[in-house]
Amino acid sequence: MATDNIRGAGRKMPVYIRKHPLEIPPPSEKDWLKDDEEDFFLQDPDQMLDMLPQPFRMINKLVMLVFENAMEIIERRETLQEAQKVKVQATKCFPTAEFQVTGRANCLAVSGKYIFVGLSMGLAVFQVSDCKQVCAWDAAKTEVCAIHASDLGNDHHVLLAVDEMGLVWLFCFHKDSFLLIKNLNEVEDISKRSTCVEAVLSQGGDYAGVLLQGNTEAWLEIYRLPKDSWLKERENSPGSAAGLAFREKRSSQASVKSLELYGERSAEMESPVSANKADAKLSPPVLLLKVKPPKPITGSIFKSPLDALMKVDDGSVFGLGHNHLIKDSQWEQQEAIFRSTYQEYLEAEGESKDEIPRHAAFHFLLPSRILQVGPEIKLQPAVPAGISVHWDGSHNLCLYSLNRLLKEKVDADLKPDVVWPCAAPIAFSAVSSCCRYLALACEDATITIWDKHLGYPLTVTALLEEHVIRSMHFLQSAAAASDQTPYAGTDPAYPVVQLLVLCTDGSLYLVRAPRAGKSSITLLAHRPEDPKLAISTVAPVLAFPSTALVFSWDGTVSLMDTATSHIICYFNTPPSHAVASPWQPVFTVDTADQCLILRGDKQQQADELAQNRASHSSIFFFDFSSCRLKESFPREPNLPVKSLQDLPWIERCNIFLHDWQQSLLGLREQMPECWSRLQAHAAAMDKEKEREKK
Repeated sequence: MATDNIRGAGRKMPVYIRKHPLEIPPPSEKDWLKDDEEDFFLQDPDQMLDMLPQPFRMINKLVMLVFENAMEIIERRETLQEAQKVKVQATKCFPTAEFQVTGRANCLAVSGKYIFVGLSMGLAVFQVSDCKQVCAWDAAKTEVCAIHASDLGNDHHVLLAVDEMGLVWLFCFHKDSFLLIKNLNEVEDISKRSTCVEAVLSQGGDYAGVLLQGNTEAWLEIYRLPKDSWLKERENSPGSAAGLAFREKRSSQASVKSLELYGERSAEMESPVSANKADAKLSPPVLLLKVKPPKPITGSIFKSPLDALMKVDDGSVFGLGHNHLIKDSQWEQQEAIFRSTYQEYLEAEGESKDEIPRHAAFHFLLPSRILQVGPEIKLQPAVPAGISVHWDGSHNLCLYSLNRLLKEKVDADLKPDVVWPCAAPIAFSAVSSCCRYLALACEDATITIWDKHLGYPLTVTALLEEHVIRSMHFLQSAAAASDQTPYAGTDPAYPVVQLLVLCTDGSLYLVRAPRAGKSSITLLAHRPEDPKLAISTVAPVLAFPSTALVFSWDGTVSLMDTATSHIICYFNTPPSHAVASPWQPVFTVDTADQCLILRGDKQQQADELAQNRASHSSIFFFDFSSCRLKESFPREPNLPVKSLQDLPWIERCNIFLHDWQQSLLGLREQMPECWSRLQAHAAAMDKEKEREKK
């Protein structure tokens, strides 16, 4: 009975048998997926009856996408229009004075109450107060391309000029005369002559650095300038005060125009021009250092580890990596493995040969805790105690001490006192005006800001996109109110270090690094669609906090407030003139008198050929006080500065501990996050090892 029931149940069960072969069914409207079925909520009940079928829903989606893109373009254009309105409303500053120079002005420098102009035929000196020409020098009939000046005191100034042939001229200027001290790289044999690539004069005129290039090599020479001896020699030798003998030349005239609401006043004056050199001479500068680029790392020449250990000094600092035990065969083996692994990438980029570096960037550094000296050496706070050097393509920042005896022989194979290795080649560097902060930018767009007094990086950050950094400048921060007198090289309480970064594509960034807390990167200016609106040059204005001069390719000169990225004012030349060579403008900022000095050319001389043939150049003065900029940016009070070296050891230790405690405030917040990242990275590495074992 049970068996029959089972059989009957089996006969009643339906069996599905496919008549046709398995195929993909044709699409139908029911098979179309609905958009956002799971997360779809109707806010309007009437939409249930108005649901569009396919393919109209897809068409509707495409139309809405086009509409949203159009709205984004409209909003972007409205933002640009609002920015243009703000740009038009900015204050317009016009030149308060103008003077003309004979020939083309290639460079400008301000020292004390004088303006030094490098011309196509020599040098010229003008007074800041009335723009009158004091004297000129054209004995060598050479074109001056770069000039640096520093005030020595007692109305004496030291000048470092570079001509078009790469020769470096060292002058001493006093009242109305030039005295040529020495040509630093002049040699009798022309075939052995070296060319100056860059010349730097330290603040105060204590040292001069010259980067030279020969036929096959490059090197850096650092000179100590005996400025105290110069002042004594000039005082003791009345005849040397005349410096160079001059004769008046009435055919050379300089027209001076003082513009008051564009009311022009011209005055012709006689220009003294140098004729021949007097017999009086000053003490020549002393060659202190000769720094050569680091040699490429090759195979070890040591036979045993003991031989390599004997070459190491004391092991307290990093070296350049030459004293190692890796043999040539090991280098070749690693090179072969690397090339076989990444052969396709190397073929695409092309083989790069190791060449000797031909260019370097260097800065003079004030005394700090990085370059340690013995207690018997008394350092002056305002005199440089060392230099920082990094060569093209090098990962290392080399620091050299300047506290060396003059009797010592210049070492041909000089080793750095301190070496800071970086993860990528260093592309650019900058030093703040107080010389306390040092910024390094690597080729991978990583930026590190160091506090040299603490020997600790304030921030290590990177630009989000791949950018090539063109220049970096420290800005003047607004001082916090403090009743305590700061010591040399420090900022008031809780300072925020600001670094202005300009990229080659014209974009401008601001890096803010507080002493306690996280750093931030702000985009001040995008890369413009019109190349003429791109930024060509920026320069900080130390007279006002958080401000910078911005030069554009179209000749626009403006003053930007980096705190809000707004333009405060525009510096406009007269309608008949335009900014000369806006891609590389000729200008300087006088921080003492708070004015901008800018070269302008006539509109019909805009092309380069006309500029080269121009017989005169116009120099314009823009007084910041006439634009009422002081009201917007009040000048910080000048507090008396206490020298860190003059303080007792107890106070110096207290200052060091206080600074270190302030720097640790931000580290306490960052430590848990960094620790969790390390733990996660270690766990991931353990998992990978377990997978490899399996």
